[in-house]
Amino acid sequence: MELELFTTYGTGTWQEQFHQTVSFHEDQGTENQVVNLYPEVKFETLEGFGGAITDAAAYVYSLMNETQKRQVITTYFSPDRMKYGLVRIHMDSCDFSTEMYQAMSEETDTELKSFSFARTEKYIIPMLEDAQKAAGKPLKIMLSPWSPPAFMKTNGQRTYGGSLKPEFRKMWAEYICRYIIEFEKRGYQVQRISLQNEPKAVQTWDSCIYTAAEEKEFLRDFMYPALQSHGLEHVEIFIWDHNKERVYERICEIVDDSTKDMVTGIAFHWYSGDHFEALELVRNQFPDKKMIISESCIEYSKFEEADVIHGALRLSHEIIGDLNHGMTAFYDWNLLLDEQGGPNHVGNYCHAPFLYDRNEKKLMPQLLQQHIEHFSHYIESGAVRIGYSKYTEQIDVTAYEKPDGKIVVELLNKSKDIFPVNVRIQGQVAEILLYPESITTGLIE
Repeated sequence: MELELFTTYGTGTWQEQFHQTVSFHEDQGTENQVVNLYPEVKFETLEGFGGAITDAAAYVYSLMNETQKRQVITTYFSPDRMKYGLVRIHMDSCDFSTEMYQAMSEETDTELKSFSFARTEKYIIPMLEDAQKAAGKPLKIMLSPWSPPAFMKTNGQRTYGGSLKPEFRKMWAEYICRYIIEFEKRGYQVQRISLQNEPKAVQTWDSCIYTAAEEKEFLRDFMYPALQSHGLEHVEIFIWDHNKERVYERICEIVDDSTKDMVTGIAFHWYSGDHFEALELVRNQFPDKKMIISESCIEYSKFEEADVIHGALRLSHEIIGDLNHGMTAFYDWNLLLDEQGGPNHVGNYCHAPFLYDRNEKKLMPQLLQQHIEHFSHYIESGAVRIGYSKYTEQIDVTAYEKPDGKIVVELLNKSKDIFPVNVRIQGQVAEILLYPESITTGLIE
């Protein structure tokens, strides 16, 4: 039995990546520096990995030449590289749009005759089409709204929170259904929606507030019936779509006997910290509900722009922790941004796995892309998480059994020290070293 290892460390230059094979030998009673793997202990099945095709990402994509476009798209979506099968797309504008826009603005148009899909078709659809061709299969789309049209809201604007006016709840549910229909009639597969992106956040950009009671009522009395009336029962509904610190309370407040069959799961973001224990509570109390991370990115307001190593390590720590506590799907945020971390119509700049320098016309792959590829390439859709134990908090570990029967183990060394590890499985041991500030993927036949 052999352990095939793929490592990225430091800033991820070609000198800081290597591949090696280590042989297993019979365990003679090794007790120290052990990472145990238990393939017989099985947990949830992974749906897969993906990212967001935002208006900003798709606009930057439109500026690139064909060779650069092909590099981005094949890296993310081809079966040979990151194997992305999931895509998140915003309905109407979000902060990562070149401008604010909405599909219609006629308050009296209850039949949505003035609804226009043109703004989504301008940038997002061309990038989505290229992505689906590279994947060679239908991509599964998640749609999320950042705000209803301004006329539907209590504050009369897309920005600074506000709430959905009760008299527009039916029309808003129809509006969301119309977005689903527009994608599906163009041949795309809408797998799921969330009811509102970040329903607790009052932002300078597109935002809308829902209390748990408001979200529950909109779901039960308007959104779910609207999906049924349009034959869209196949579209999964996810609640919350906000940070993890309140994920347990939110699902407790919304899911009861009247709504449990309407809710597929709960979506969350990473911006308020780990809170992996909150996911464990959800998994234990609501074992039939899926948990997905619908957005994660390195915000320049929270992370030093130049500290790409710490940012990549932090996000890899997040992915491993979420996986180990029940997450079954991961969506990164913008697939691509410009050299500033935009465009963003309110200057809320962020990092991305690919950046494009508009002045130099240069595509710049980032360390973050390499880290995410360690997960998405090796832990593919259909993999089942297995049991493990580790000897130190300085490293993060997760392990899966792939559909072909191979075992994949991810080992993240967050420290500046070298860590020895004895990988132990079914009476066999292999000795390896984890480089400082590195991520290592191990494959076992």
